[in-house]
Amino acid sequence: MKRIIGLLFLLAMATGNIFSYASTSSASFGPPSIGTGKSITVYYFHFTRRCTTCNNVEKVSSEAVETQFAAQVKSGEISFKSINLDEKAGEAIGAKYKIEGQTLIVISGDKRVDLTDKGFMYANDSPAKLKAEIKKAIDGFLK
Repeated sequence: MKRIIGLLFLLAMATGNIFSYASTSSASFGPPSIGTGKSITVYYFHFTRRCTTCNNVEKVSSEAVETQFAAQVKSGEISFKSINLDEKAGEAIGAKYKIEGQTLIVISGDKRVDLTDKGFMYANDSPAKLKAEIKKAIDGFLK
């Protein structure tokens, strides 16, 4: 099954279409933190075997969170987590959020913003655009 999903992803990359497996859910995703009253997590779900773009999505997304929201990261209000879906713990987290493939999402409470398409579109050639999209998504939760 994992090979089929991997092959589908590679096929999508070759044709320029990126599949997004994140679905919207109304389930609660954990208690809020102190401060703004919101806990915000940027998740990048991936498999063990990754291409350059997959690695860049993680690198640029992590940098965006760490540099643009340093104070909130330090206080624990905002975090970045890279989750390997091939590992047992990653599989469980993926199941909790109904994630089945490479996905970049921002979650706060019961709301989520799926940035997967933008992540794969901008990570290699326009990392500043991806960082701006992540900032925009997080700022939307902070208002």
